[in-house]
Amino acid sequence: MYIDTSPFATNIKQVIMYKIFILAFVCFSASCNTSDNIGSIERIDPSLDAIISPGAQPEIIADGFSWTEGPLWIEDKKMLLFSDVFTNNVYKWTAEKGDEVFLTTSGYTGSTPRSAELGSNGLLLSKEGKLVLCQHGNHQIAQMNADLDDPKPTYIALASQFIGRRLNSPNDAAFHTNGDLYFTDPPYGLERGMEDTLKEIPWQGVYKIKPSGEVILLTDSITRPNGIAFFPGGKSVLVANSDPNKPFWYSFDIENDSLVNGKIFYNAFAHITEGKGLPDGLKIDKNGNVFATGPGGVFIFNRQGKLLGKIKLPVAPSNCAFSADQKTLYITATNYVLRLKMRD
Repeated sequence: MYIDTSPFATNIKQVIMYKIFILAFVCFSASCNTSDNIGSIERIDPSLDAIISPGAQPEIIADGFSWTEGPLWIEDKKMLLFSDVFTNNVYKWTAEKGDEVFLTTSGYTGSTPRSAELGSNGLLLSKEGKLVLCQHGNHQIAQMNADLDDPKPTYIALASQFIGRRLNSPNDAAFHTNGDLYFTDPPYGLERGMEDTLKEIPWQGVYKIKPSGEVILLTDSITRPNGIAFFPGGKSVLVANSDPNKPFWYSFDIENDSLVNGKIFYNAFAHITEGKGLPDGLKIDKNGNVFATGPGGVFIFNRQGKLLGKIKLPVAPSNCAFSADQKTLYITATNYVLRLKMRD
C-alpha cells in the first residue's frame, strides 16, 4: 500500500482529522443537549391532550441509583423525596442542587447484614407534616421522629404486626381523608420472598391503620399488592397487583372497615411484552385520572378505566407523584428519576 508522506499530504490529513474531530464534538455536544430526554408519549384517546399537552416530553433529572421508588413532592420545600431501595437511603432533589442524600438507613436499621430490598419504598406526609415511610427491612410502616429540615434515622412504628405476626414488607401507602392510613404488604423486602423464614403472615394483604392505631386487614386475596391510591371523594380505592400471572389493577368500594365490590379495573396482560415492568405504584389526580406504572411505562386511564395514553419508557417504572398543582409528574424508573411537565 502506498502512503503519501509529503508535507502537503500531511497537512491535508491534519485538516481532515481536525474536521472529523470538530464534527464528532458537535455531534457529541448535540447528543448531550438532548440526552436528558427519555421515552415518548403514546396518545390513544384525544382527551389525553387536555392532560398532557402535545410536545411534552419526559426528561431525566437524576440518575445513577440502584432502584428508585416512592416519589413524594413537598411543595413548601420545593423538593422531591424518593427512596433508593437497595442502598437503604432516601434522596432529595431540588432544581437548585440536584440530588442529595436526605436520610440514611431509611428502611432497615438492624445490625445483621441482609440483602434484598431493605430500604424504604413508599413515602408520604402525615397531616402534621411528618414523613411516613414504608420500611421493607424493618417490616413496618413508620414515621420519622424528626423534622424535614433536620432528618434523622429515628422512627416511630405506626404498624409492624397484625394479630401478633410480623408484617412482610410494607410497600406503598395512602392517607384517606378520614385519617385512616391504607397500605399494601407484599413480600419484596424478604430475602427469600415467599419462602423466607422471616415471613410470618401466609398472605399478602392490604391493610389500614385507624387513627387509634388499630390495624385492620382489608383483603388477603391479591397475590402481590403494590401501589394504592384513592379516587376523588374517598369512596373507592385502586390497588395494583405486580404479579406477572395476574397483572391487574383492582378497584374496590370502601364500606366502613371493609373493601367491597372488588373488580378488575384494567388487565395489563396484553401489554406484558410491550416493555419492562409490572403494575406498580400509581397516583390519581383531582379529576379521577389514573397514572399507573406498568409494563413499558406509565398508563393513563380515566376514572372508568379507559386507557387514554401511555408515557412509554425504555426502563421499568416504579411509581409517580404530582406537583402541588398537578401540572408536573415525577416518575421513578429503575435507576432514574424523571420529570414530565404535562401542561402550562
